[in-house]
Amino acid sequence: MNRILQFVTEENGGGTAVAEAPAAPAQASDADLLDAYSAAVVNAARRASPAVVNIEVRHKAPSEQPQNPRRRQQPMGGSGSGFIFTPDGLVLTNSHVVHGADSIEVTLSDGRAFPAKLVGDDPETDLAVIDIATSNLSSVEFGDSSAIQVGQLVIAIGNPYGFQYTVTAGVVSNLARSFRTGAGRLVDNVIQTDAALNPGNSGGPLVDARGRVVGVNTAIIAAAQGICFAIPGNTAQFVAARLIRDGRIKRSFIGIAGQNVPLHRRVVRFHKLHVDAGVLIVGLEDDTPAKKAGLVEGDIVIELDGKPVRNIDDLQRLLTDERVGVSIPITILRRTEMITLDVTPAESKPKE
Repeated sequence: MNRILQFVTEENGGGTAVAEAPAAPAQASDADLLDAYSAAVVNAARRASPAVVNIEVRHKAPSEQPQNPRRRQQPMGGSGSGFIFTPDGLVLTNSHVVHGADSIEVTLSDGRAFPAKLVGDDPETDLAVIDIATSNLSSVEFGDSSAIQVGQLVIAIGNPYGFQYTVTAGVVSNLARSFRTGAGRLVDNVIQTDAALNPGNSGGPLVDARGRVVGVNTAIIAAAQGICFAIPGNTAQFVAARLIRDGRIKRSFIGIAGQNVPLHRRVVRFHKLHVDAGVLIVGLEDDTPAKKAGLVEGDIVIELDGKPVRNIDDLQRLLTDERVGVSIPITILRRTEMITLDVTPAESKPKE
């Protein structure tokens, strides 16, 4: 057996003693690494799975004209996933799972089923909170989604195609993706993962190796393999808190219809602009902040409250609830002239 000898001088009559250094640790085998990986997935699933629920929804059948009195219309249904994040029965899921539902039923991992009521949903971020009003439930712990890294192990838990409490594992593929929800709003810093997701996984948790929720599974690219998206856990916590408090997320609006347009290079150079594109106003609603501020069709918005506006997504990001009722400057190009006006955004109405 090979050993490493290390000489150590001791104050013992000037003598020199020979001490034996510890042997180098043996390199972990592939089997050991796989066992550690398996143990991480098993432990994470064991911690989070009891809080994962199956959600069944029912929608009234749409009316048909003319109606056949002999044919009774059947309600339409759907299903998805969710997870309990408070011991008293608050469940987080996707908005598209429960939006517009006439009835919601939640089935726990132990088989118990409860009716649920909608606390609030936000189609803009595709998140919703429902309540099953039951106490002493297993709940998840949230992790810090801003601290996860590309390549990190993540585990998705859900109910794809009705196969309840299915666990899949993968890695974080990217952290800088933007995802457009069904409501048309762009959500930034969405987590891309290759953990396998299928219809029915929507609303389920994406957890780290310690079983802490770092994302809410929301979408896949159907024509691709291993390209799946989750709303960051930090975003989900913020939205959930607002939904519990207000029942919805408040946002501001100014009342324009716009389209992204490039700016002529001469205009950019002449006005020394920091943007090379803006939002062309193609329509204005009556009695709206934009109309009252003096904006007209044909104006190009390039700045709001001192922040550059290159496209409609930039404008949406800036129209937060903090700006409701607050007068802020908006800079536009009107033909070749640059003008700054004052606009007071109003609170947007929730979408039905």
